[in-house]
Amino acid sequence: MAEKLWSKNYEMTSEIERFTVGRDREMDLYLAPFDVLGSMAHITMLESIGLLEREELDVLLAELRTIYQQCERGEFVIEEGVEDVHSQVELMLTRRLGDVGKKIHSGRSRNDQVLVDLKLFIRHELQEVVMLVKKLFDRLQERSEETKHVLMPGYTHLQVAMPSSFGLWFGAHAESLCDDILMLQAAYRQTNRNPLGSAAGYGSSFPLNRQLTTDLLGFDSMAYNVVYAQMGRGKTERSVSFALASVAGTLSKLAYDACLFNSQNFGFVRLPKECTTGSSIMPHKKNPDVFELIRAKSNKLQALPQQVVLIMNNLPTGYFRDLQIIKEAFLPAFDELKDCLRMATYIVERMEVNEEILDNPIYDPMFSVEEVNRLAASGVPFRDAYKQVGLQIEAGEFHADRNIHHTHEGSIGNLCNEQIAQLMETRLAEFHFERAEEAEKKLVE
Repeated sequence: MAEKLWSKNYEMTSEIERFTVGRDREMDLYLAPFDVLGSMAHITMLESIGLLEREELDVLLAELRTIYQQCERGEFVIEEGVEDVHSQVELMLTRRLGDVGKKIHSGRSRNDQVLVDLKLFIRHELQEVVMLVKKLFDRLQERSEETKHVLMPGYTHLQVAMPSSFGLWFGAHAESLCDDILMLQAAYRQTNRNPLGSAAGYGSSFPLNRQLTTDLLGFDSMAYNVVYAQMGRGKTERSVSFALASVAGTLSKLAYDACLFNSQNFGFVRLPKECTTGSSIMPHKKNPDVFELIRAKSNKLQALPQQVVLIMNNLPTGYFRDLQIIKEAFLPAFDELKDCLRMATYIVERMEVNEEILDNPIYDPMFSVEEVNRLAASGVPFRDAYKQVGLQIEAGEFHADRNIHHTHEGSIGNLCNEQIAQLMETRLAEFHFERAEEAEKKLVE
């Protein structure tokens, strides 16, 4: 069995070890390439302050690049009996380089090591989420423009209310993603601060150069106060979880609408056959399973912030093993959200809309407000016009005029899609992903 990083002259029982290690070996595979990046920056800093020789740094960096490439190819494994990713990387270095491999831990703790791993992982994953949000946004905007003249009923209380359009419907979800991007941006900025050098939460007697590791890893700044750097564990995950939940909320509403509109009772949209599933007993069924699963997964993701909060909110200052459990809910959430975004984009692009919805006279009452407004514009007091049209509807004498003319910003006739697209572009430009990309590229090359 591999020696623990913390081992002394006693062994814990196998049952205690099983319980305390938990799913760390599984979860830490998410963090492996980022643990290597953090170690590369850390040892570069150690050499700059005289704790490593130049020759030692060169061989360590070469081996870490090899391990990084293994991670990229999906070949990195955490061996049985090895506690976590940090132990595995140090074990691999020590096997290949001997005692020099044991020097990489000077000036840091597993506490700040996992903190920097998580920050680098989150930063990478948020970038991927943002790019997928942008792809869905683009498809929604395209569909909004394509269908802007196709009218559909708008609803309040699930009652037919007023004229809407597919241009409005697709465009509404697109603009919702614009605001979700703000949440992701705030999460990214909070994440993109360097905790490395805080060690176990109280700094180090070594003369660490924390600005150097901040620059090497492409962080915006360091988390300055070492105690606060440790307090960021859990807090960062909570903030990021709220941002992921915001995107999931948009997806859930889109999926719910699509399931509703795809049903025979509505018949507003038709999903591509290859995106539906059948029934084992009813040959006519084409079920919107993909949107149902997007809805369920998105609702599950919206519970993630509460999971994180309930684990961390009663902990005093300092590190506690409770925080390990956050990883089990948090790390896989990115893959789940990204999968939902890809599926939603795929189906939105192929969804067919019904251009003849309003041929059904059941929707005539949705033009009642148009008639009230027409009368009001001709000088009839609004409340009198309202009563007059209401009485016509009650008597079955109302005749819908489908020639509507909406011109104000954001309405059926003026969707403002160009302005919404510009809003998205402005917000995307504020992430500055290129800084992190360039820093990581320099380290691994």
